[in-house]
Amino acid sequence: MAVSQDVHVRICHQEIVKYDLEIKALIQDIRECPGPVRTLNELNAQVKEKFGLLRLRIQDFEQLAKEQDKESDKQALLKEMECHRKQMLSNQTVWRKANLSCMQAIDNSEKDELLQGGDPTRRRKVVKENLAQSASSITENLMGISRMMAQQVQQSEVTMHTLATSSRTIQETNEEYKSMSGTIQLGRKLITKYNRREMTDKLLIFLALALFLATVLYILKKRLFPF
Repeated sequence: MAVSQDVHVRICHQEIVKYDLEIKALIQDIRECPGPVRTLNELNAQVKEKFGLLRLRIQDFEQLAKEQDKESDKQALLKEMECHRKQMLSNQTVWRKANLSCMQAIDNSEKDELLQGGDPTRRRKVVKENLAQSASSITENLMGISRMMAQQVQQSEVTMHTLATSSRTIQETNEEYKSMSGTIQLGRKLITKYNRREMTDKLLIFLALALFLATVLYILKKRLFPF
């Protein structure tokens, strides 16, 4: 992994962790929110903003992973990115539950306050209005959370497909490497065998040449010195 890429990955990772912690803190504030609904909506708006920033950082992290030169680095970063995405989905589930719990607590609190005194007809009217407002608010919040979770699930499926494709690529590369290793080993054996054959041929040529020279010398000796 190049130095500049490594720096960008670390910065992106740090920002993901920061947003994750901020979201967890806001969800805890929602759990403890005593009301009114306006305050809950403000907290939910902050959570949505943080989730949006977190989603962008995770997408940046995924892009950095895909730009890695080494397939092993790419695989490792994609798996880490998928862990971040699963953590975000988990936070969204907790956020949804915190909203349900908080809205229930606010409804109960408002009912108790309204039922403590005043005109019964007006109390019923106010209770209905507050219940309608609370129901509309929580429905909107829950629908927003569900849409965000659906998007993350879809992105996770795409990432898993990318990981599966990368795994197949690595496996195919390993198979090619094994095949190349076998070919290289066979070539080495053939070269060794050829070298041995070459030495044998050289020895035979040398012996043949020596025999030829010996024969020529013998013939010359017989002709020059017949006795």
